[in-house]
Parts: sequence; C-alpha cells; structure tokens
Amino acid sequence: MIPKATYTDAQLAEMLTKAGIRLSAQRIAVFAIVANGSTHPTADEIFSELSERYPSLSRTTIYNSLHTLVDAGLIRQLEIESSNMRYDLVPQQLHSHFMCCKCGRIYDLPMPPDIENFVANGFTTQSIDLCFKGLCHNCSNNH
Repeated sequence: MIPKATYTDAQLAEMLTKAGIRLSAQRIAVFAIVANGSTHPTADEIFSELSERYPSLSRTTIYNSLHTLVDAGLIRQLEIESSNMRYDLVPQQLHSHFMCCKCGRIYDLPMPPDIENFVANGFTTQSIDLCFKGLCHNCSNNH
C-alpha cells in the first residue's frame, strides 16, 4: 500500500488560498478529511464525522465544499461504487485502488508500471482510474 502524507490545517488553508477558494472552518475540515484520511470518504461519511464538531453543518455545505474542491482540482471524485461517490486527494502520487467487496474498505495501491503504454497511439490520456475489486487481506483471512 502507498503511504499517505499528512497535512496540517495551515497547509490545507494555503492550498485553498492558492486555488482561489475562500477559507472557512467547515471547508478546511472537509478538505482535511479527504486529504488526511485513508478511507476515500463519501459525502455522508464526511457529514457524520463533522456534524458533532459543527452542529449547524448541513449536507448542502458538505456537497458545496466537495464540488468547490473538485472544481479547483484539489480533490477528485472516484466512481468506484455505483451507489456512492467517493473522494480522493489530487496532489499525490499516481496510484490505483482496491475495493473490498465484503467490508467496503478502499486501499491505495501502486499503479502498474508503464500503464501509460497501454493506450494506443493517437490518444491523449487525461486521467487514469484503475480499480481492483475483491476481498482484502483481512476479509480473505476470515473467509
């Protein structure tokens, strides 16, 4: 699995400012969950995690923050599951994902070497999304 960097609120605020995004405590908190977590959270998971800290927080604020961060190119949407959009930090090493079909956890894995060479000549790649699905090591051992 790929180690993930941890960002302070000050570093996240600087990234938001450079992207031209107005700072708010809630927006930084949403960004922190995506940037520092390893779960590739859904909007509902982010809402659940932040609702105690921000009692007046609405799901609309979560969705608006996520859309702003996606539009700025700081996070991206992962269409790993058809029922839930998940989010991942953009400025990080290119990687693939593995989703456990039993527990639902998503892991970052190294991208296979030379994956860009699989695209035929004349095509221009804008993004690469590779997701493996199966049983994670924990669920495989308990199966």
